[in-house]
Amino acid sequence: MPAIFNLNRLDRQTLRLGGALLIVYLVWGTTYFALDVAMQSLPPVLMNGARFVLAGVLMLGIARWQGQAWPTAAQWRASALIGGLMAFAAMALVVLAQKAGIGSGLMATVVTTMPMWLALWTRWGGERVPLTSWIGLALGASGALLLALEGDFSTTLMGSLCAFGAPLAWSLGSYASRRLALPPPAMASAAQWLLGGLLGLGVAALWEPGARTVAWQQVSLASVLAWLYLVVMGTMVTLNAYLWLLKNTTAALAGSYSFVNPVVALCVGVWLGGERLTGWVFVAMPVIGLALALILYGRDMARLAGTLMRRPGPSTTTR
Repeated sequence: MPAIFNLNRLDRQTLRLGGALLIVYLVWGTTYFALDVAMQSLPPVLMNGARFVLAGVLMLGIARWQGQAWPTAAQWRASALIGGLMAFAAMALVVLAQKAGIGSGLMATVVTTMPMWLALWTRWGGERVPLTSWIGLALGASGALLLALEGDFSTTLMGSLCAFGAPLAWSLGSYASRRLALPPPAMASAAQWLLGGLLGLGVAALWEPGARTVAWQQVSLASVLAWLYLVVMGTMVTLNAYLWLLKNTTAALAGSYSFVNPVVALCVGVWLGGERLTGWVFVAMPVIGLALALILYGRDMARLAGTLMRRPGPSTTTR
């Protein structure tokens, strides 16, 4: 696999790839804070389901405006599987884990297992994952673990089960979106979000405490604004960018957001939440930077190291 970013040739695809990564890295790093604010006065599963239903309806309008055809029966089934895993299961498990009291440090660490799961499914599916990518993923998870020492590692049994289930469901949905036949991008996003969101609303209506008796007049303005941010930026902009990455780059690079997001989340917490940093962040960031370099340029770095090791040393002459 050649270097993903060809610095000597910045073509349109390279710029799109860099832009999509930047969006996923930065915006999803802010959604941890937005989720906390939204859940202050909204039931989490209901909030999440409504988020994806609205985003799905809006994206459906965009897809039809672009002239995209309705999905076929097979494409609806594929979209239902992906939406059920990603928009419903993974996201609902994340908010339930936070609601169940899992500490921010442990949550940030558990999320970093997602790209490893995705790389594993990819490998089992017959796609080759370079050794340098595996090393990069392991380093990225290690860096995120160091970074998570800034946070809270408290947990409950239910919080732990939800937290570990979330990246597993997300990785399965991500892998399915790489392999299954789907409609054009806007229609695929619309179908996945709409079906996943409707599933979330149904589950909330049947089982979530307080979902059917929400006192809407008591929902805070901050929660509403955070929810709208999650709909527009967290879903319509960033999830579209991530789905595009899954189709256009390696599984390791697409999943690398999971150990960059905690860095962004920590910065947001310092800026907006009044959190304080210890020295761990300054140890973790170089480790995460090296992890990204291995995922982006691992083959080139290995080739350069091999060349340097094979280069003969300076010859010596006897007198």
